[in-house]
Amino acid sequence: MSAPILTQPTGAAHTRIYSYGAARGENVVDNEALIGPIDSSDEWIRQRTGIVTRTRAVAETDAIDLASAAAAEAVERAGIPASDVDLVIVATISNPKQTPSVSAIVADRVGANPAAAYDLNAACAGFAYGVAQADALIRAGAARYAIVVGAEKLSDIVDPADRSISFLLGDGAGAVVVGPSEFPGIGPTVWGSDGSKADAVGMNHTLVEFRDGSAPWPTLRQEGPTVFRWAVWEMVKVARQALDAAGVTASDLAAFVPHQANMRIIDEFAKQLGLPETVVVARDIETTGNTSAASIPLATHRLLAEHPDVAGGLALQIGFGAGLVFGAQVVVLPGAAAPEH
Repeated sequence: MSAPILTQPTGAAHTRIYSYGAARGENVVDNEALIGPIDSSDEWIRQRTGIVTRTRAVAETDAIDLASAAAAEAVERAGIPASDVDLVIVATISNPKQTPSVSAIVADRVGANPAAAYDLNAACAGFAYGVAQADALIRAGAARYAIVVGAEKLSDIVDPADRSISFLLGDGAGAVVVGPSEFPGIGPTVWGSDGSKADAVGMNHTLVEFRDGSAPWPTLRQEGPTVFRWAVWEMVKVARQALDAAGVTASDLAAFVPHQANMRIIDEFAKQLGLPETVVVARDIETTGNTSAASIPLATHRLLAEHPDVAGGLALQIGFGAGLVFGAQVVVLPGAAAPEH
C-alpha cells in the first residue's frame, strides 16, 4: 500500500524588512568611568576603538526587556497587527536564563502569542543569521510575518578589569519585522563558521566550573589582534561575496552596516570595499559601543533616523564574531510607503 502524498506549503515569492525598532541601555557610560580597572585612558580607547561612550542598562533591565521594547517598536512601525506575527527569532548570547527562551517571552509581551519562537546563538553574526532564517521560512510557507531581534546585556558578562574587551561592550536591542514582498528585499545570505578559531572570542569559564567553585563567574574575553586580522582580511571577502550573490556592486549601495566591533575595522572595511562617498557607513559604535547581536539593527535604526534619504535603498550588512561565525546579506531598507498586506 503506497503512502498518501503529503502536502507541502509554499510561501511568498519574496520577502523584505518592513521596519526597525530599537532599545538602548538607560545609562550613557563614558571612557573615564571604565579606565581605572584596565589602567588605560580615554585617548587610548578612542584611538584603538573609536568609542566615546557606550550605553549600558540598569540592574533591573535585562536582555528580555530590551528585546521586548525593540520588537514592540518594530511591530508598531510595520503597520501590521502583532497577532499576524507567527514567528519570533531572538539572537542573543545574554539570556539571563538557560531556558526559557527570550523569544517566547518577547512574543507574548508584544501580542504575538502563540507565534513560533526560538533563540539563536551566533554572537555578533546572530542578527544576520536571524534575517536569513526568517526570509527562508517565510518563502517556504512556514511563516508569514516574523520578528527578528538582536538583543544583548553584555554588561552582565564582562569583567571590568579585562583589558581585551571590557571597555568595548554596550547593552541594547534592535528588531525588524520581515514579511512578504512584491519584490526581492533580502538578498542571498553568505554565512559560515570557523570553529578552529573558537578560542579567539568567548567565555573564559563554564557555568559548571563556577558551580563547582573551581572558577569565577564566566565572562567574555578575546584575543584582540587575532580577531582584528580575521575581521579585516577575511570578512571583506565575505562582504564582496554577498554583493556578488545579490547581483549588485558597491556603487549600488545606499548604506553599509557592518557589525559595530571597532571603528578601525569599520573604516578599513569601507576602504577595502572601495565604497563611493555616496554610501553612508554606519558608525553607531561611537556612542553605543559593541552590542554583539544587537549592533547591526541598532546601527541601521540610527542610520535611518539620521539619513532618511537612504530609505528604500540597498544596504550591505555583515556580522562576525565568536564561533568564529559570520553572515552577510544585502537588504532593501524600508521606505516611506506602507507595506503591502
